[in-house]
Amino acid sequence: MQDRAWWLATALSGALMVMAGAFGAHALEGSLAPRLVAAVETGVRYQAWHTLAMLGLLAWRSACPRPGQHLVLGLWATGMLMFSGSLYALALSGPGRLGLVTPLGGVLLIGGWLALAATVGRAQSPSGST
Repeated sequence: MQDRAWWLATALSGALMVMAGAFGAHALEGSLAPRLVAAVETGVRYQAWHTLAMLGLLAWRSACPRPGQHLVLGLWATGMLMFSGSLYALALSGPGRLGLVTPLGGVLLIGGWLALAATVGRAQSPSGST
């Protein structure tokens, strides 16, 4: 995926995050059990942080492309889809097997942060120092 596509995916994630937050706050509040509303809020919060992280990584990438940055973006995007997406689906459809996807999404989000650490650890400035 080219950077233009990553920028588009990140922008769409931001828009979806705002829509999910508004839907959870206005449409679901009072019609769902508090734990399901909390699940939506958790999904929105994790999606927000990782969307912002993707923006930061894309900004870094535009100034200083490094091997590993696309891996980080892919892990975060897939992790958000699985983690936040499964929480949104859980709130709308009720408990089921989809809840098993949530921890896998969390593992991918963590993997993205570890991949970022590895990418930063391998990166060197033009002068040879990190």
